[in-house]
Amino acid sequence: MTVLPASAFLAAELPVLAGTARAAAPAAGSADRYTVVAFTNASDATVNVYQSDDATDFRLLKSAAYTPPADRIRDASVFRHTDGAYYLTYTTHTWQDASTTIGFARSTDRTTWTHLYDHTVPIADLSRAWAPEWFVDTDGSVNVVVSCSVTSDEWNFTPYLLRATTSALTAWTAPTALAGIGPNHIDTFIVKIGSTYHAFTKNETTKYIEYATATSLAGPYTIRKTGDWAGWGSYREGPALVKLDNGGWRLFFDGYGAGQYYFSDSYDTFTTWSAPQALPGISGTARHFTVLREQVTASAVLTAGTTRSLQSVNFPTRHWQNQSGLLNLPVVGSSSAAAERQASTFSVVAGLADGNAFSFRDSAGNYLRHYGFRARFDPNDGTSTFAGDATFVPRAGTIVGSVRLESYNYPGRYLRHSSYQLRVDPADGSDLFRSDTSFAPVTALA
Repeated sequence: MTVLPASAFLAAELPVLAGTARAAAPAAGSADRYTVVAFTNASDATVNVYQSDDATDFRLLKSAAYTPPADRIRDASVFRHTDGAYYLTYTTHTWQDASTTIGFARSTDRTTWTHLYDHTVPIADLSRAWAPEWFVDTDGSVNVVVSCSVTSDEWNFTPYLLRATTSALTAWTAPTALAGIGPNHIDTFIVKIGSTYHAFTKNETTKYIEYATATSLAGPYTIRKTGDWAGWGSYREGPALVKLDNGGWRLFFDGYGAGQYYFSDSYDTFTTWSAPQALPGISGTARHFTVLREQVTASAVLTAGTTRSLQSVNFPTRHWQNQSGLLNLPVVGSSSAAAERQASTFSVVAGLADGNAFSFRDSAGNYLRHYGFRARFDPNDGTSTFAGDATFVPRAGTIVGSVRLESYNYPGRYLRHSSYQLRVDPADGSDLFRSDTSFAPVTALA
């Protein structure tokens, strides 16, 4: 358990910025899962697999999950194919070495991978083929965008497009340069919204991530934004986008100059972006990756319309309790006084701001909400602010039958016990934080 100074509990909440998102609860019986397969600062001979249910708090699923039979694995990109299997494509050599191939591997479970083959990119006088990225178009075609250079100008990369000609991903079209992006760009990542292709690519001279659009996958692209247009800074590479469960887009990128990994969010189709934040837990360890989002089956831990007590996972003799309007975590059990057991019993109801999330009501009809990031009970005043403060999105806990509760209007913050008081704190990627934020709904004590 982490102990914070008393002054920390008095910190005022900052206003929610216009355009920022709310945490979205998946439909009952499902959960969002985000997967990263990344080489690390320590080694580019293998990759680790990380998993998150909120795209922020990634935990290690398996270390050294795949080691190719020869050479290296860098810049791994992952997607799930129509056959249900997961596929990697990656750079096959370290950055100093010439490389004319990109690698492919397959897995049925994301943790055990089988090497498929190394594909020689057929470009005359090719020196390096780097940073291949999957792109699945709306017509179902599977593509790879790869950055290539020739021996006469080996550090001047141009993005090329390869399209799979078999469903087994065993054969590819001849490479086609992406028109409009052109030379001196690397790590090009593409998403499609409606009929528009959006490309994020690193300018190798300025070291800024640029933004381009086109109406055709192969282009011509028009570069719309250059320089530090989004406030991400220079010496950034490996941009990778994923659509979040709340409808926004998150860009992950490797801040290799600072030795950190960052993310930034947009909710207006890439016009404005949140200030970049270091990705908790794996920033400084994981390198150049893409993020795969899936919706998976999940067992319901909480059910609206029930009455429950909430037990700490890492301090199981302690339960939530309303103490003078504040939510604390005292020792309480079946032998406790009736008033204590009643104060540790809550009605679980549909979230005031999202019916797929949850709110909690005490016996007096007051709702659990955060204020100054402290968890407390107040009467519902009918405002949207209160509804947001009193709504919590369920995420998987550290043990079976437990749940973590993410703040609806402050995504990335979770109900967490600290000095046996409950507050809403930002995830830091640690196992301790995950334990402090995991609670088991148990039979009501009252």
